[in-house]
Amino acid sequence: MRPAIMEEVEALRGINSVKIKEASEAGKKVVGMYCVFSPQEIAIAADAITVTLCGTKQEPIEDAEKELPRNLCPLIKSSYGFAVTGKCPYFHFSDVLLAETTCDGKKKMYELMGKIKPMHIMNLPQTAQGEEALELWKNEMNRFKSFLEQQFNVEITDEKLKAAIKLMNRERSAMKRLHKLNAHKPAPMTGMDMMLSQWLKGFNVDKEAGIELIERVIIEVEEQMSKGIYAFDEKAPRILLTGCPIGSGSEKVLKILEESGASVVALENCTGYKGLDVMVDENIDPITALAEKYLSTPCSCMSNNNGRLDLIERLAKEYQVDGVVDLTWQACHTYNIESFTVKNFVKDKLNLPFIQIETDYSDSDAGQIKTRVEAFIETI
Repeated sequence: MRPAIMEEVEALRGINSVKIKEASEAGKKVVGMYCVFSPQEIAIAADAITVTLCGTKQEPIEDAEKELPRNLCPLIKSSYGFAVTGKCPYFHFSDVLLAETTCDGKKKMYELMGKIKPMHIMNLPQTAQGEEALELWKNEMNRFKSFLEQQFNVEITDEKLKAAIKLMNRERSAMKRLHKLNAHKPAPMTGMDMMLSQWLKGFNVDKEAGIELIERVIIEVEEQMSKGIYAFDEKAPRILLTGCPIGSGSEKVLKILEESGASVVALENCTGYKGLDVMVDENIDPITALAEKYLSTPCSCMSNNNGRLDLIERLAKEYQVDGVVDLTWQACHTYNIESFTVKNFVKDKLNLPFIQIETDYSDSDAGQIKTRVEAFIETI
């Protein structure tokens, strides 16, 4: 049975778009962000609202393809399509955009998007290892801090940064507790509801209200568990979904998995657990702490990316998974190439069934994916 509070979570779709309009009209500054590498704490310390920007729907891709190549990652095309069509309220009300050099496609798309809104680009190191990478990333944190201070005519003090770090750690902690509910067998939440809870909260204007809502979701789910109410029974194959980020509109594979009888218990991707795994150290210099936390993100843009394998192994064991599904968006070369390494690791080290699904945002291949998924579940 679905938790009743999920209706309140779903209602955030409409509420958030109204709230961001009201906040902007009241004079609040808004920083729009796309990526899990984006340090929200610095923007919050500048007394700005941070919002996730739209990029998970098929609808605006046709408009994006008037300027972008068709054989490009759907996430990039959708993000740009929302920007040029004006159909994303969070983009519309953003005063500045924060971008990052996670992949070549994004970098070149940001050159075009930067003509629409003021944009700051953080240059991500190509490796997460070593002092040199950390120093480079600390410098990027300071550059972003200086950019916001100039744009918004504010001073970002260490005290404000530390307060923002505490707030974001509380948010991550709440989301982490929500995710870990599905380590129980059987799972109390569907993967769809888990994804929606985190994805919709990303557009939330009021951080405190967002944390409070997630905590209420946890309380209701725990109450259902105490009554023996779960989303799936114990026989449902437990799936770890890894790979590219997903959201409302790009949940095709997640939806097909659960409609086919699988229980998606863990979402390793960067719209799932990946960004929650490491907290920001509250006891050291805030810029250093932020650099260390965000640089630890095991993204496929990093070379090497052994941290992702470590995370997959930990999640596979903690969530007692029966199989791993690797989702790759078409033309996402880093995740596509890395899938070979992940497959070998999952099969040889974890001794688990594995399947990679490469697709886009459209429904054109939904039938084919369903057939493959059903065959995969049968092997489990």
